[in-house]
Amino acid sequence: MSDEQELIQLETLCKQMYESNDTTQRKCAETALFMFSNSLDCLPKCQLLLERRDSSYAQLLAATTISKLISRSQNNLNIEQRLEIRNYILNYLHSNTKLAPFVLQALVTLFARITKIGWFDSNKDDKFVFQEIIPQITHFVQGSVESCNIGVQLISNFVLEMNQPNSQEVNRSLFKHRKIAASFRDKNLFEFFQLAQELLNRALEGLKATKFLDEDQQTLISNLLKLTIHCLSFDFIGASSDDSSDDLTCVQIPTNWRPAFLDPKTLKLYFDLFHLLPSHLSSLSLSCLVQLASVRRTLFNNLERATFLNNLINGIRCILENPQGLSEAGSYHEFCRLLARLKTNYQLGELVKADEYAKTLELIANFTITSLRLWTVASNSIHYLLILWQKMVTSVPYIKANEPHLLERFAPEITRAYITSRLDLVNEVVINGVDDPFDEIVMIQQQLEQLSTIARCEYENTCTLLVNLFDQTAKTYQELMQSIHTSQTNIDIEIQESRLTWLVYIIGAAIGGRVFLNSSDEQDQMDGELAFRVLQLMHYTDVRLTQGGFCKKLELGFLSFFEQFRKTYVGDQVQKTSTVYKRLSEAFGLNEETLVLSVFVCKIITNLKFWGNDETVVMRTLKILSDLSIGYSSVRKLVQLEQIQFILNNHTAQNFPFLSNSFDINYMKCRTIFYTSLGRLFMIDSGEDEDKFEKFMLPLTNSLDTLTNMLSNKAMFSADETKRALIGIARDLRGLVFSFVSKSNIMIFFNWIYPAYTPVFHAAIDLWYNDPQVTTPILKLYAELVNNRSQRLQFDISSPNGILLFRDTSKLLVNYGSKILMIRDIADDQLYPMKLKGVSICFSILKLALSGSYVNFGVFQLYGDRALEDALNTIIKLILSISISDILEYPKLSQSYFVLLECIAQDHMKFLANLEPNVFLYIISSISEGLNSLDMICTACCSILDHIVTYIFKEVSKQNKKKDFNEVQTCIKIIEMKPEILPNMLSTILNIIMFEDCRNQWSMSRPLLGLILLNESYFDQWRQSILTMQPHMTPLFDGLMNGIERNLLSKNRDRFTQNVSTFRRDLCDFQKTNASNNCGNSSNNIINDMMN
Repeated sequence: MSDEQELIQLETLCKQMYESNDTTQRKCAETALFMFSNSLDCLPKCQLLLERRDSSYAQLLAATTISKLISRSQNNLNIEQRLEIRNYILNYLHSNTKLAPFVLQALVTLFARITKIGWFDSNKDDKFVFQEIIPQITHFVQGSVESCNIGVQLISNFVLEMNQPNSQEVNRSLFKHRKIAASFRDKNLFEFFQLAQELLNRALEGLKATKFLDEDQQTLISNLLKLTIHCLSFDFIGASSDDSSDDLTCVQIPTNWRPAFLDPKTLKLYFDLFHLLPSHLSSLSLSCLVQLASVRRTLFNNLERATFLNNLINGIRCILENPQGLSEAGSYHEFCRLLARLKTNYQLGELVKADEYAKTLELIANFTITSLRLWTVASNSIHYLLILWQKMVTSVPYIKANEPHLLERFAPEITRAYITSRLDLVNEVVINGVDDPFDEIVMIQQQLEQLSTIARCEYENTCTLLVNLFDQTAKTYQELMQSIHTSQTNIDIEIQESRLTWLVYIIGAAIGGRVFLNSSDEQDQMDGELAFRVLQLMHYTDVRLTQGGFCKKLELGFLSFFEQFRKTYVGDQVQKTSTVYKRLSEAFGLNEETLVLSVFVCKIITNLKFWGNDETVVMRTLKILSDLSIGYSSVRKLVQLEQIQFILNNHTAQNFPFLSNSFDINYMKCRTIFYTSLGRLFMIDSGEDEDKFEKFMLPLTNSLDTLTNMLSNKAMFSADETKRALIGIARDLRGLVFSFVSKSNIMIFFNWIYPAYTPVFHAAIDLWYNDPQVTTPILKLYAELVNNRSQRLQFDISSPNGILLFRDTSKLLVNYGSKILMIRDIADDQLYPMKLKGVSICFSILKLALSGSYVNFGVFQLYGDRALEDALNTIIKLILSISISDILEYPKLSQSYFVLLECIAQDHMKFLANLEPNVFLYIISSISEGLNSLDMICTACCSILDHIVTYIFKEVSKQNKKKDFNEVQTCIKIIEMKPEILPNMLSTILNIIMFEDCRNQWSMSRPLLGLILLNESYFDQWRQSILTMQPHMTPLFDGLMNGIERNLLSKNRDRFTQNVSTFRRDLCDFQKTNASNNCGNSSNNIINDMMN
């Protein structure tokens, strides 16, 4: 096929993939294009596709293919080739300004990616050629509006690329990314910010003069604002914060940016743009203001900060006085974020001293009240408004300013507006079909957490309002329930139930707010009034449950109330004489904590009995039971209650339907939580009583006896029923084993389960080894059983139980491992759930068993028992069946893998040393990859490498002393056959210590000494190559080996670790000095060059 025909075919395939409605045709096209993007000759064809300009989809394919090629760790492209590609892309963009938007985006992303990857690559003249980007972009900015647009997009995407680690950097190492980002921050970022400021000022002047923007000009301003946002959102200090911490964000602007922020024109620019730009662009100017409002406090002195804050508040006040620009949803949301940042970055004492504080606060309060009453305002916008008021109320006790803060006036208005607006919303939901907020319960909980603090300000007003609304709604609800039910009555009942649900949630939040603020006896008594009403309503609804009356939302509201009340008034740290019990004592006789706990437990039993079919209610109920079973004092009070004794003696499906095997398998996860709580409660008084234990375990004993019969009797065997029973019992037992933390408890449990019932789980693995729903609970049960948590597995000196436990565990691992290896051709999307998850748990099981210190593993070899050897060999086979890339891609798998290797290298190094060459090389390769991974993985790899290197050093030392050897260890032979292995490791660690952000320096230093002693000639060559370029570093390297002897004794290692620390500190000082000397002649007129 000729090149022309192949290009036409590629264009056709692109069209089929992006435009075809035929799924099969699209999949075939996607497969063919994927093969093309991985072919060896794709690069020249991509250039031809770009030149043809016949198909935008083909241009997109070319750009993304080149980007993938550049991003590969082994792309085989030298500096000149990559530089040529970058220059070609720039020339192509300059001569093709009418590209499709998605093609333009792909090309500017390619430019950013190739520049970042080559940032520290130098040519023959030791010049960082990829860092010279200003001259490359200048001609874009100086050209037409279209050309300038492309130039701004190039810069904007480049800033974004420099700020965000790509997928490889996230999964492996962030060191290189941070180093590149810091270099770019110091070299170019401020210049780009100034460029955006200058161009925006010019655009603003033109807009004021003409009052009109054409489409190209609007696009340019949009891109300039995005560039400003990217500059201000840069991770200046390498904190790698994510969007979830948005409320706490502080922009760590460098000190050399200070003059730009002291200039009042900076803030004014973005406020003016907001008022003049079209609504779809004004939100971007507000986003810039959000970042400006978040600038770190220490950038200013007190006077400068007050001036900056005054300018900011005046701008906000002007927007609130003329809110027409907030009609667009994006602008509204960004303005709410801006308001939240006021208190995030400034103290209440500073705000009250602002010139227009009182007027602005009143405007903000009115704006908040209006927002709460509008159903169209997005809940995530409300979130930021509530954050503002929450933080202000929280600060009231600490304010020292004499100026009035006025919160006692406005905070109750906000609370009232929230409560009444939520109740009014109920009618819209039930009658007009507005989206129910309770469908997003996490959002409601977040809002209530914020309201809980606001509501405690002038708490008497809040309580009075809640009591009146609750009494009125509850009365109406009872009247409706006693009336004849019609369709209209049912609607009215639904409305009242929803209103009561809101009130129960809000009362719970108000009580929970006591934790954050100081409370008086009067306020505690008010909490009692509110709690009394909720408990009274709960009693009424529980009676209705027995008659078939269910309201899930209200039940979840009760559980939320219980959680808040428990945190506030039940527990080890709570004052027992609280006046909250005064009203509860009068109404229900609940005059102390134990009686309140009995109410909790009764509700738990009721929910587990009547709501067993609802996973959400059951899980929330079990969470309360779990929380109660953790507290030291509360759990001891709980076990004295009759209701708890009933649960401990009657935990069967007949009493608690969610324990039935007929439920959905995924629903059975809640059983683990249930039995964990029961195990904690049982241990308090009955943990060492074997008779009580047998009675407690009777339901589980009956279940396992039934399972044994079903598995052994084909006439009784039902695959689905047996499978469900196995999954359920495995989850039940795992919960119990987790809760048994004392030696006596776990010993009784082990004698109960072994050897009577462990064959059940081995049989299950035989039958359903390819079903993760069965194998995962069983493997996790064993992982918990062999875990010597709190030194609970301490067997008597005459007891064989430790060996028996390991033999049984080994049997399970070998059985599962050998069978899972038989499964072939697993789809990529099923690889983790079908295989890797189970393998990861196997790694954890063996690690926990080997490190538990309850088995003398020398016994196995001494008596010819193959349990240990078989387990290790099975694990090695499992390791070889997984690619290193898969190990590093899945965090749980990589963690369990390297932690297991560390354990084996520490205590079973002889086994590692005698592995087959291909296995040992695989392990060494994985360690090498892991050294460049995340800190936790890197630390484990250093430890593994230290054990291996120490072992090799000792063996080589023995050989050099010409001792009599029966056989040479396999690892020594491999090192002799492949002498480059250890030098490569040495080079990797030295490069990380010298040139990366080495956070685990101590761990890195441990294997380094052994590697140097084993590769002294290579280390001398490597050192000399550095000194050839930097002769001033000679004292640093002399100090590294100062006082170091040729041994790996602890004293020598510790001295070397200290030398490494000194070496790194001196190296950092040297690099800073060198950098400051080299930066003295940097250009100060880059912006002028680009603008002229």
